[in-house]
Amino acid sequence: MKVYKTNEVKNIAILGSSGTGKTTFAEAILFESGLIKRRGTIDAENTVSDYNPVEKEYGYSVFSTPISIEWKNKKMNFIDCPGSDDFVGGVISSLNVADMALMLIDAPSGVEVGTMNQFRYTEKFNTPLMFIINQLDHDKADYENTLTNLKEIYGNKVVPVQYPITSGESFDAIIDVLKRKKYKWAPGATAPEVLEIPESEEERAEEYYQALLEAAAENDEELMEKYFDQGTLTEEEMRDGIQKGMISRDLFPVFCTSAEKNMAVHRVMNFLSVVAPSPDDMEAPINTDGEEVKPDSEAPTSLFFYKTTIEPHIGEVSYFKVMSGRLKEGDDLMNVDRQSRERIGQIFSVAGQLRTKVEQLEAGDIGAAVKLKNVRTGNTLNERGVEQRFDLIKYPEPRYRRAIKPINESDSEKMNEALNVMRQEDPTWVVEVSKELKQTIVSGQGEFHLRTLKWRLENNDKIEIEFFEPRIPYRETITKSARAEYRHRKQSGGAGQFGEVHLIVEPYVEGEPVPPVYKFDGKEFKIQVRDTDVVDLEWGGKLVFINSIVGGAIDTRFLPAILKGITERMEQGPLTGSYARDVRVIVYDGKMHPVDSNEISFMLAGRNAFSTAFRNAGPKILEPVYDLTVSVPADFMGDVMSDLQGRRAMIMGMDSEAGFEKINAKVPLAELSNYSTSLSSLTGGRGSFSMKLANYELVQSDIQDKLLKAYQEKQDED
Repeated sequence: MKVYKTNEVKNIAILGSSGTGKTTFAEAILFESGLIKRRGTIDAENTVSDYNPVEKEYGYSVFSTPISIEWKNKKMNFIDCPGSDDFVGGVISSLNVADMALMLIDAPSGVEVGTMNQFRYTEKFNTPLMFIINQLDHDKADYENTLTNLKEIYGNKVVPVQYPITSGESFDAIIDVLKRKKYKWAPGATAPEVLEIPESEEERAEEYYQALLEAAAENDEELMEKYFDQGTLTEEEMRDGIQKGMISRDLFPVFCTSAEKNMAVHRVMNFLSVVAPSPDDMEAPINTDGEEVKPDSEAPTSLFFYKTTIEPHIGEVSYFKVMSGRLKEGDDLMNVDRQSRERIGQIFSVAGQLRTKVEQLEAGDIGAAVKLKNVRTGNTLNERGVEQRFDLIKYPEPRYRRAIKPINESDSEKMNEALNVMRQEDPTWVVEVSKELKQTIVSGQGEFHLRTLKWRLENNDKIEIEFFEPRIPYRETITKSARAEYRHRKQSGGAGQFGEVHLIVEPYVEGEPVPPVYKFDGKEFKIQVRDTDVVDLEWGGKLVFINSIVGGAIDTRFLPAILKGITERMEQGPLTGSYARDVRVIVYDGKMHPVDSNEISFMLAGRNAFSTAFRNAGPKILEPVYDLTVSVPADFMGDVMSDLQGRRAMIMGMDSEAGFEKINAKVPLAELSNYSTSLSSLTGGRGSFSMKLANYELVQSDIQDKLLKAYQEKQDED
């Protein structure tokens, strides 16, 4: 493969909901380019894009797959992205390096929730976009309804470049309004016959042509003036206008294909080779210092790594975009994230498992390297003397969590190693060995996401594992003030132990001052704040520790020990063993012994005094509550709302968008363990959701009683 200049490179992400034919479309691209001689199919498990064993098993794309081809003196780097929302990480990482996106729409289904979710990501990245209405040969294909659907949602920015004369089983021809030609395919043919537009289609074709002409002219003042003067533009001028409209996201061209029969894919590729923006047509990315980094091949070399795979017999394959400069074999670069040196060995252009060795990659191009020592997804490698880095990839919060353990305990270490390896490939998996819950928790984007993880562990790594319901990370707090004192005394022959602590606990509220006087059992306790420690707890919330001791009742050198004892008790709350939070502790008195007092004595005294006071301070259990956003077709709104109400949800608001409903709610985590499965079942797989921790709130009394009873029973068993 030759070296391509920046303006000869096209980086294009292939998007679309599951089942829209992305992988089949990618296969057609490879066939047209000559890189493969025979197209594979998903059913035959021999596609270039879905080559991972887990993808063959389930018949879905799980990973994003780069596909680099040469076409019309251009290098086109396509990235076939997963359609399922469970594997959104591949979409996000790809859009970080793509300069354009193709959004495939299933002609029988029209715009789906998955389409809208992926479209929002293109909005976030300001990615130029083109729609392809695919599977027009399907017996239920409906081009007109799909186009109407697109226009209802995305407005007049949606402009057809092509339309089919008929859709469904009779689909065999399209009108290309830019070329002003008819393309007709004979049965079994992949190359069309190019014909003049028939008289029966002239009026419709002209209407579409004028709409495209106006849309192209609107995006360039010179073109607009010429259009007003002459009433028309050349094809080349229209292409320039279309490109500018795509870059500004004021124009979304629409093409038509049947990828399975390889109809019209060749035309799409020709269009992209001319109109798809190159890296130097786009706004320059911003590094962490807020500086623009233009794709200049003469600038210092800088690489951004957006993807990692683990290949059998090879090991790690690291995928990158050349952000600036040019990369050659043998280059020595510095990993600014990990402060390590890397020598680049062989560099490749990649199509699935097919790797083509290249000698050099220019700024803006995408490639891969193997056997790098210390590179992870999201890392930046620079030429010596350059310190810039890119912090581009922001993954969504997990939506589905399960505790995991090996069937055979002896496989624990092996399992953890395998999980770490898989997380390199898919950073949307979050693995936590929870000290709090005493479980290993795996979190991901959905049930199917974790099901693939289980399959890979059991089939690739030969580790039998089981998933089970994870514990809920409850929190404990108090609702009123209470007082307690505790004397720790121990005598065992020689030096003894002695420490006595008197303290007050109360709920901590940000900004609320310490009262000068507290009353308990008719007795007043005056407080004089001498010193305050504010401890930001690892698990959230605060512990505020106040020294109000007067007269030297306790030497100040013992106060850190008291604080340590209290902190340790907060790590295992008195009610259920959960972390405690948001407590203010005032140590106002105590006693010490000139010989027997030491740190351990006051640590134990402080711990036990706190425990007693906590239990008397109206203790309550807090549960994690999540912000939940659900998008569903309007037809399923009632069922979804009923389901949410059964999950103790508080509905915060609703929005409508072109037949889809968006519900915003607050829902306790305890009610969301199987929500991914339930929503899919209720909506036939057409619903999607996102969730993010909002806050902790008091649990209902009946739930608290159950939790207390369960904890006591467990303690009795132990």
